[in-house]
Amino acid sequence: MNVTASPAPKSSILLEVEVPADRLDRAVREATSRLSRRTRVSGFRPGKAPRPILERVLGPGAVLDEAVEQLVQTAYRDAIIEQGIIPLTNADVEILEAVEGQPLKFKATVQVRPEVTLGDYANFTFAPEIESIDEAKVDKVIEELRDQNATLVAVEGRAAVNGDWAVIGFRGTKDGEPFEGGTSERMPLIIGEDRLIPGFEANIVGLKIGESKTFDITFPDDYAEASLAGQAVQFEVDVKELREKVLPAADDEFAQSMGDYADLAALKVDVDDRLHRNALDRARHEFSDKIIEYAVANATIELPDILIDQEVEVMHDEFRTSLARQGITEPAYLKATGQSEADLHAEFRPRAEQRTKVLLVLSRIADEEGITVSDAEVEEQVILARARYQDPKTVKYFESERGRNFIRSTLRRSQLVESLVSRWLAAHPEHPALPHLEDDAPSALDTPQAEASASIDATDPGAIPGHLHEGEPHDHGDAEAEGEDAGA
Repeated sequence: MNVTASPAPKSSILLEVEVPADRLDRAVREATSRLSRRTRVSGFRPGKAPRPILERVLGPGAVLDEAVEQLVQTAYRDAIIEQGIIPLTNADVEILEAVEGQPLKFKATVQVRPEVTLGDYANFTFAPEIESIDEAKVDKVIEELRDQNATLVAVEGRAAVNGDWAVIGFRGTKDGEPFEGGTSERMPLIIGEDRLIPGFEANIVGLKIGESKTFDITFPDDYAEASLAGQAVQFEVDVKELREKVLPAADDEFAQSMGDYADLAALKVDVDDRLHRNALDRARHEFSDKIIEYAVANATIELPDILIDQEVEVMHDEFRTSLARQGITEPAYLKATGQSEADLHAEFRPRAEQRTKVLLVLSRIADEEGITVSDAEVEEQVILARARYQDPKTVKYFESERGRNFIRSTLRRSQLVESLVSRWLAAHPEHPALPHLEDDAPSALDTPQAEASASIDATDPGAIPGHLHEGEPHDHGDAEAEGEDAGA
């Protein structure tokens, strides 16, 4: 069998295969036997009908088609093993010549893991940027703590103002008739936050408890309910309750209520310390992000569509999970926004492409740097997954070879970036240390991407081998490569 492999666009390989004529002839005989066994032909026992009779029943060319299909699958499998290729998905196969007595010729376009050509990733000129912490930022936190511990007190002797917590009743009419959703007996709101129609809450300001007001207002042109968009309506509003937020005094008693603090000064010292630690941790993360951006920008890579498509699906599942946490179904969201699933995928695609580049570039740098993750580290994450996730499908994913590869690749990337940051800090001893808030081992499970990948049984792009090593078994099940069917 003659096999020629040549590079093709979008990280694919073009295989041109020529199978000797005697193998095609043998495949025709085997196809005749198979079809004869599984085809009922009047007057013949199973397996005994000759080829001309079979083709009279099944149609001209049925035997040759069966032979070619089976031979192409076998020859394709042999070809990718011979060339050391691990396909990402089914090959696109085109039969060039299939004539009995002559060699079978076909070509197959195979998408493979893209080659990453690294540029500079360590000799960057930027440095970590640490946010300065001053007294004003400490005071801002103290004010936020006071706000979080405020109490609501009934308003007495004055009218409503912005910031008040109110309970109102309202009745809306359009052309004198009530409209759906335009009436409420008790609606709580914070005046001035503009949760309702723009301009609505301004009409509540100045009213006292028990007072009412009638006013005209126009719905925005882009209002979600089409029948009301841009329409003028009338509302009658009455104020049922008014409360104002009263903050505790910023004094020693307040500080003591917040924890084991002797006085307000001690609370401020603790807040200042926390802000400084947060600033250092944030600087390390932002510095890591800049290193990643620098490395990816300097690398050359041509992505196959299959990897981008998979990352789009991962992002889609992340999005579904985010909606579910807010109590929103995806169909409801699509209806409210006027989008389709295809629109979402088009929106996700640029970020999916960038995320895939990041995964592959960092994995390639990890190879270059010799970053390895032990089986014990992977097993530790599998144990964490069993404790964290209740869904059996998710747990099964992380227990599988595919899931373990995801964990290993994720940990390698984390350890790589940490090593690049630490290397820069060691080379610049004058720079302040950048400790994490928690000195824990990195986890492969602490991102939405992990759960989303488990949901769709995704393969981490960084876990896909680029080629077979000598003596390595040809098991591409964990490389998104069901290519043994050859796509024929």
